[in-house]
Amino acid sequence: MAFDSDSVAVFLAVLDHGSFSAAARALGKVPSAVSMAIAQLEAELDLPLFDRSGREPRPTPAARSLEPQARLMADQLTQLQVQALALTQGLEDRLTLAIAPELLGAAWGPALATLAAEYPALEMEVLAAPQADALAMLHSGRAQLALVFERPGMDGREGFQEVARETLVLVIAPGHPVLAAAGGRLREQHLAATRQIVVAGRDVPTADPRFVFARQVWRTDNALAALNMVSAGLGWGWLPRNVVRPHVAAGTLVEIPFENLSNGLNLWVDVVWSKERPLGLGARRFVALMGRTPG
Repeated sequence: MAFDSDSVAVFLAVLDHGSFSAAARALGKVPSAVSMAIAQLEAELDLPLFDRSGREPRPTPAARSLEPQARLMADQLTQLQVQALALTQGLEDRLTLAIAPELLGAAWGPALATLAAEYPALEMEVLAAPQADALAMLHSGRAQLALVFERPGMDGREGFQEVARETLVLVIAPGHPVLAAAGGRLREQHLAATRQIVVAGRDVPTADPRFVFARQVWRTDNALAALNMVSAGLGWGWLPRNVVRPHVAAGTLVEIPFENLSNGLNLWVDVVWSKERPLGLGARRFVALMGRTPG
């Protein structure tokens, strides 16, 4: 085979540096070795790659035609070497991140983009799951990381890193009867007497008790479904302010006005992992990247 990793490197070095001597310096070789390698490549291909009639070798049309594939081959070899090195250092075959649905709009995408650039062969899986389900997936080994709200208590099986803050607000449809009945200013007893829409897990259907106030509760495992149910006037719910902001601006939702308390609860967002399983290189890097994400 004419092209191999060495011949591709020499070929591209001459293209990039414009001469055999400059390519030799870049590669740490003597000029005669570069000249010989190009001559051997031309002989095996039976194609002239460089015109040597001038002071410096000039690429022929054949060389320019081969250049894109040569660069692709060089990039693939680099990726292969990076992946092989990463595997020796503990890179996962696949990294699964389970995200609470209310946090799908949070700033986790840039960290994934950096991770993809650093480890292009790493397979990534992102799953949306209610918080209880996301944590269950973590402890079962189905996911290596979970992006969730802070928990009410500490679990000794979990390690975590605070990465951001989110504000949950109580929202309701502007035409909901309770607003008119309360004269536009609610108290906590109005919440208890009005149906609440909550996001809860499929296998763990009990919602976080910190956020359940109503005597009647409808559940869904999907934040978008909860948003639609609240917008349809079926009840009130806790949702992230950055999610409901455009709906409030459009007049399809309102942040509930209260008589005796403010509307809004600031919560930390955590990346969580299981202490019972070692974290791979990709997971550790993602945690580090998220830890630098502005909150």
